[in-house]
Amino acid sequence: MAESNRGQRKRMMGTIVSDKMDKTVTVRVEGKTLHPTYKKYVVRSQRYKAHDAENACKVGDKVLIEETRPLSRDKRWRVKEILERAV
Repeated sequence: MAESNRGQRKRMMGTIVSDKMDKTVTVRVEGKTLHPTYKKYVVRSQRYKAHDAENACKVGDKVLIEETRPLSRDKRWRVKEILERAV
């Protein structure tokens, strides 16, 4: 029987693409999907707005974001930790 993820929040890794807002960053999450006809992997990306309470993230940082309650009209994620700093 498969384990359930009940009570666990979704987590994703992504790269910061914008930090111009106060306490908010825009994170690009990339994923590979198989093309139905050509059977090649295509890189798709999606952007999420995440809450960054300390304004610690900068453009280019790799971060782990976690699902949370709605914080504003667009924000449903928060920065859990910074995995790698931009050079």
